[in-house]
Amino acid sequence: MEEKALLTINGKNYELPIITGSEGEQAIDISTLRKLTGLITFDPGYANTGSCISTITFMDGEKGVLRYRGIPIEQLADKSTFVETSYLLINGKLPSQKELNGFSVMLNDTSLVHEDMRHFFSNFPRSSHPMGILSSMVNALRAFYPEIPERSEQEELNLTVTRLLSKIRTMAAMSYRISRGHSVVYPRHDYSYAANFLNMMFETPVRPYEIDPDLVKAMNVFWILHADHEQNCSTAAVRLVGSARVNLYAAISAGICALWGPLHGGANQAVIEMLDEIRQNGSNVGTYVARARDKNDPFRLMGFGHRVYKTHDPRAIIMKKWCYKVIEKLNISDPLLDIAMELEEVALKDPYFIDHNLYPNIDFYSGILLRSISIPINMFTVLFAIGRLPGWIAQWKESMEDPEWKIQRPRQVYIGLNERDYIPMSERKDK
Repeated sequence: MEEKALLTINGKNYELPIITGSEGEQAIDISTLRKLTGLITFDPGYANTGSCISTITFMDGEKGVLRYRGIPIEQLADKSTFVETSYLLINGKLPSQKELNGFSVMLNDTSLVHEDMRHFFSNFPRSSHPMGILSSMVNALRAFYPEIPERSEQEELNLTVTRLLSKIRTMAAMSYRISRGHSVVYPRHDYSYAANFLNMMFETPVRPYEIDPDLVKAMNVFWILHADHEQNCSTAAVRLVGSARVNLYAAISAGICALWGPLHGGANQAVIEMLDEIRQNGSNVGTYVARARDKNDPFRLMGFGHRVYKTHDPRAIIMKKWCYKVIEKLNISDPLLDIAMELEEVALKDPYFIDHNLYPNIDFYSGILLRSISIPINMFTVLFAIGRLPGWIAQWKESMEDPEWKIQRPRQVYIGLNERDYIPMSERKDK
């Protein structure tokens, strides 16, 4: 028997269907609520609102669980690569060796960026944030690579997807090189996705970049852990913009803009900025921990706690392992890293942080990891965007294929002035 939720309004009863997910989570279907009752729901921040039904990512914030297409994040981080995980998210299954080889070849073949795009990069002010540049350039890709009518819709989609995945990495490295006044390094056919990115970032004519397998693996893990995370702010933005049936480039550009915010993708950059502030003020971690406990102090420790996870962030546990491994491998001595480790130790033992579930999250460790491998701080969120891209594509693709698709159009509760007459200018008085 189908479960129903009973809603009583002014003595009248309404039955609303209950949807049950594959992992047992339940939702009240209110899609007919306004039609039946004339009422809408009010849920600022959409913390209690499901915007879609999805088969891509499952997360349980109370238990600290994250799975892509059913596969635990721990297994993917340990055994997979970012390219394979991207295929899994976008296509719904793990690829065969032949399929993975074909996908890798397509990524390699589409990795170069149109030479005319270099003029765009060069004309951005040097002070421009790479995320703003990246959003603009992704949107511009549509003009440089328009649809070709001779291709089937599926062929065009496959090409657009691989184009985005491959070129976003090239454009990210290119924007960094140009901002530094350095020559652009082109991708190599004999390097993997992550190795190519590191080489394009750090190769110089006077000091060839040596590919370190551990750093390549660390980049793969970083991107896998960020590849999707259910209906977060940027993913919701991609789905919302995509619901207007815009092209994939425009939808992804919107996601990049949403990710730019310091409370979303910019949090890993904010962690390093916070650590630097602590260093400049005497490296007294205890002072900042006390401020974080103080309800009257607006200060907050960046990189601690999570909107959804009420226990340890499963991604943070994996990222911490690789963070420590890279620091040890490179034998790094950095005062900010020392402060971070001290802050982590205090927070993990402090009753206030434990009681409020303020455990170090993925942003805390990812910022430290990226700093350890010499990624400049203003590129942190760009790397997050590269990692999140396959998730955005998968979510956009799923929404486009949804037979119940509707353009997203939230409602509101109006609390402004009631109807009033227009006052001619001659009758208005200065206050």
